[in-house]
Amino acid sequence: MLRCIRRLNTMARTALHNPLIAVIGATGTGKSQLAVELARRYNGEIINGDAMQLYSGLPIITNKITTEEQQNIPHHLLGCIGLQEPTWVVGTFVKRAVKIIEEIRSRGKLPILVGGTHYYTQNLLFHDRLAETDGETEQDGNTTQESVQHFPLLDEPTDILLEELKRVDPVMAERWHPKDRRKIQRSLEIYLKTGKKASDTYAEQRTRKEELRNEEHTAEGELSSSNLRFSTLLFWVHAEPEPLRNRLDSRVDKMLDAGLLDEVHTLDAHAEAEASAGRPVDETRGIWVSIGYKEFKPYTKALGSEDVSEKELIRLRTEAVDRTKAATRQYAKRQIRWIRIKLVNALDEAKANDRLFVLDASDATQYDETVIKPALTITDQFLAGTSLPSPETVAPLALTDLLNSRRDYDISAKPETWTKQHCETCNVTCVVQDQWQQHVNSKAHKKLASKRRKQAADALQRGEGRCPESEG
Repeated sequence: MLRCIRRLNTMARTALHNPLIAVIGATGTGKSQLAVELARRYNGEIINGDAMQLYSGLPIITNKITTEEQQNIPHHLLGCIGLQEPTWVVGTFVKRAVKIIEEIRSRGKLPILVGGTHYYTQNLLFHDRLAETDGETEQDGNTTQESVQHFPLLDEPTDILLEELKRVDPVMAERWHPKDRRKIQRSLEIYLKTGKKASDTYAEQRTRKEELRNEEHTAEGELSSSNLRFSTLLFWVHAEPEPLRNRLDSRVDKMLDAGLLDEVHTLDAHAEAEASAGRPVDETRGIWVSIGYKEFKPYTKALGSEDVSEKELIRLRTEAVDRTKAATRQYAKRQIRWIRIKLVNALDEAKANDRLFVLDASDATQYDETVIKPALTITDQFLAGTSLPSPETVAPLALTDLLNSRRDYDISAKPETWTKQHCETCNVTCVVQDQWQQHVNSKAHKKLASKRRKQAADALQRGEGRCPESEG
């Protein structure tokens, strides 16, 4: 009913000011193809929103669109930084992207954002999001080397960082797993840079979100979407799990045929050269975390050894391929989860969820019919300032649930769920209550707990001790 009301309130649209189209979705769904089709049809230029594709070279491991596939459409922020550079923090990406969007518009063209690093996309689309890199990113929010130089404490071992975070911001210290160095380091970095607790910053943002959520309609009768930076139309190119899994596995095989291992060797050579020059690379960040590099490290290392048999090399290569496929599938799941929990919630809070349209790319043979055709129709209406269809009427029935906000699943917005608990039986730490319940109810925990109880009972019977209490 609420969406119906929203549609009635947006029936009378005027010509849009500064429109932007964003194409989002998991890896392997065909986002780039749609972006190019939109750019061809509407005189557009494309802005890359994928963190790994910022790096120059390595087109296979970063899955860059080929020159042929670009079809002479200008692409920005593609291959623009060196391999030795750290991944851009969100603020850098937003600053560069906003400038490019302005330049594209100055030429009378339509800016189209496409990419799978959705925390880049979300921070670009919305005002006042930059401080929200609380570690809940799809891939990265790493502390930069510059920050480490200014604050040497950030280079200390993880246990020391955690103790310091407990001292200055105990709320955030309780938020993170004690071994999650990146998130602990990031929370401490925020405090060191700003003098303000990260937990206080996030609390203020949650308050602002609530205020936005409670805003009334504007005087013109349109819904307030003031938190959006641009007049934005979003297309979510989505594929069902099974066809996407098959497509991603097949893509890894094609990447190998196209020369993936050559690029892995290129990265190895670059790392060796940097180490020889006294600049060892940090393989936990930047281009070094791209899927396909670390997964093949055991295999490429073995290739240089004379002591490894051919049979062992085959085994290592097979395992590397399997790891790469599994990592790609997991990354796709994280991308989808980000959209469902973070981006859909943000659109709902901005009262702009009528701007997001799910397009079904499950059947690659029907891509033109199920993705291109509806996207062009909706874009025609969007740019003309006429009434848009309800997103639920565009998405197939099986996909309409994707459009429902998942605020209850966003634990970063629910500090009351940050309850760190440690299972002595399994030596497992959980940082939210749901994780704890899943653990204590798991077969592995129950089996080990039963074994420990039996051992304790036997020891008690022998007079060696007492039977301890168990977590479950």
